[in-house]
Amino acid sequence: MNIKLFLGTFLMIFLAELGDKTQLAVVGRAATPGAKWTVFLAASLALVFSTLLAAEFGGLLTRRVAPRCLKLAAGVLFLVIGGLSVAEG
Repeated sequence: MNIKLFLGTFLMIFLAELGDKTQLAVVGRAATPGAKWTVFLAASLALVFSTLLAAEFGGLLTRRVAPRCLKLAAGVLFLVIGGLSVAEG
């Protein structure tokens, strides 16, 4: 396992997820008495499966598109979405 890639990915996803809509949804769902662990497990599994889909899709894309192009496209898309979010706010 590439530990540098692992830690970089973990940190990037962890920071990106802080305070986003998913966390707000979890807070709302966990407000129900006694629901904390059920909501935690369901939200964790949902994130795991959505990440699995993204990783599989990325793996399939690299068979047809050069990794450099994918990284560039992902970066541009990230900036566009961020810019739109700032403009909307």
